[in-house]
Amino acid sequence: MSISGKVDPVVRPVAATDIAEALVEGLRDFQALPFYGLCFGALYAGGGIAIMLCLTAFGMVYLVYPLAAGFALIGPFVAIGLYEVSRRRERGEPVSFGAIWSAIRSRSEIGWMAFVTLFVFVIWMYQVRLLIALLLGLHASFSSLQEFMTVVLTTNEGLLFLAIGNAVGAVLSLILFSLTVVSFPLLLDREVDFVTAMVTSVRAVVTSPLPMISWAAVIVMLLIVSALPYFLGLIVTLPVLGHATWHLYRRLVVRV
Repeated sequence: MSISGKVDPVVRPVAATDIAEALVEGLRDFQALPFYGLCFGALYAGGGIAIMLCLTAFGMVYLVYPLAAGFALIGPFVAIGLYEVSRRRERGEPVSFGAIWSAIRSRSEIGWMAFVTLFVFVIWMYQVRLLIALLLGLHASFSSLQEFMTVVLTTNEGLLFLAIGNAVGAVLSLILFSLTVVSFPLLLDREVDFVTAMVTSVRAVVTSPLPMISWAAVIVMLLIVSALPYFLGLIVTLPVLGHATWHLYRRLVVRV
């Protein structure tokens, strides 16, 4: 039983074929309702561009690379609207921004999951700044991203920073992925508390570790590559991955 007194969702194992089929179905959702996907993708990309411009304005352009790597962490939060689009299309219900917003607002537990997601993102950015201070200098500052990358790739301290930073990032990404891959879709689909949603999400990953970790790697790599050209690739990548995540959720959690 969950802490809310309801029966816990039942999780079933998935295989690599389920991942592939979910991606295909996600692409179909995007093709069927491209306007909504492009809008949410543009919102995600626009947020990345805005943060990048702020970092540049404050002389912290060297944080653009860690930001691009860590931006994938908040993808599940931004993709909530895409899950709702897929849910409505699945049920044959009309899709509109008003209906999407109403559905999200009616699920108060989503706010707690959003807090968890943003908290991990803040931890990621703070640990990057801490590593820069410890390994590259307490008052390290770089006039350009090129200068920062040169130091990172050509010095022992920079390579150590890159290795530790990527290792910590991988651990944080795996933790957040395990907590959210099923949580957000489940909270939209059923009346459950956010703790039960996170536990169910972790159980889904533990039940099918290899396929789910492979799915996490696909998500992170696609989002990072899409973020490199000024975040513009996210306009298409995010909606396809968001819709696909909903269909993977349908395969992971038994319907009631």
